[in-house]
Amino acid sequence: MGKIGKSAKDIVRNKVLLFMVLPGALWFLFFSYLPMVGTVIAFKEYRFSRDGFWASIINSKWVGWDNFKFLFSTNDAFLITRNTLLYNTAFIIIGLILSVLLAVVLSEITNKKLAKLYQTGMFLPYFLSWVVVGYFAFSFLSSERGLLNALFGSKISWYSESKYWPFIIIFVYLWKAVGYNSVVYLAAIMGIDKSLYEASMIDGASKFQQIRNITLPLLNPIIIIMTLLAIGKIFYADFGLFYQVPRDSGTLYSVTNVIDTYVYRGLKTTGEIGMSTAAGLYQSVVGFVLVITSNYIVRRFDKDSALF
Repeated sequence: MGKIGKSAKDIVRNKVLLFMVLPGALWFLFFSYLPMVGTVIAFKEYRFSRDGFWASIINSKWVGWDNFKFLFSTNDAFLITRNTLLYNTAFIIIGLILSVLLAVVLSEITNKKLAKLYQTGMFLPYFLSWVVVGYFAFSFLSSERGLLNALFGSKISWYSESKYWPFIIIFVYLWKAVGYNSVVYLAAIMGIDKSLYEASMIDGASKFQQIRNITLPLLNPIIIIMTLLAIGKIFYADFGLFYQVPRDSGTLYSVTNVIDTYVYRGLKTTGEIGMSTAAGLYQSVVGFVLVITSNYIVRRFDKDSALF
């Protein structure tokens, strides 16, 4: 009884903080935990009936691993897996380098109003939808009225030439995401004790030496955490990027088709909900295993930098 009373007092004492956490907790409950029940569809031949969603799940026939076999027995299985992994690897590595570099550069601007102006300009692209970004890209790449063809006097059919698109996809992603991702590192830099820089200046350290010996080592923990979280989503692709920007051009599927777009097209064509659920479960399980493995490796070398 004493423990229950103590717990009740703790709840009353921290009620304001608990109310602040409540919206996020409810979001995770309804959109992350409750949907886990639906993963059973990955092992069933799901057919919706008039009896409702739950009755449809219960009455659907078990098919075991058939949905996974259907997903990975096609000729495109290797292609979509390769594209997903390679693009996300490039996004993680190049995005990390540019985000940290941008954060360091912004932190070194002495004029704070100018720094905020630059930061806002680099932050805004993140809030643009991929539909809008797709039209921006089209205004540059259109074979008839595109800005690039007009500037260089070329007649390249950008939406038919697959060799250009790995670079276009990576560039568009970085343009949209780097400014937003740099905010995390910029906040970490702002939290570094200024006395460290002052002491290094007294010792005669240059600005580059300060960045190399103070800023980057103190950013290591947040860099590792952000990288581990990104590795957990390495089998997920940003659907809007790979569908809207290339304008669903069939000639570009060899370099723009990823797991998410493949599942969407398969679901649109065949209506196989079980197959799309199997793909989502596969992505989640592999991401979980990668996070656990990466965290274990980090923990072996630096326990304080690990997620858990």
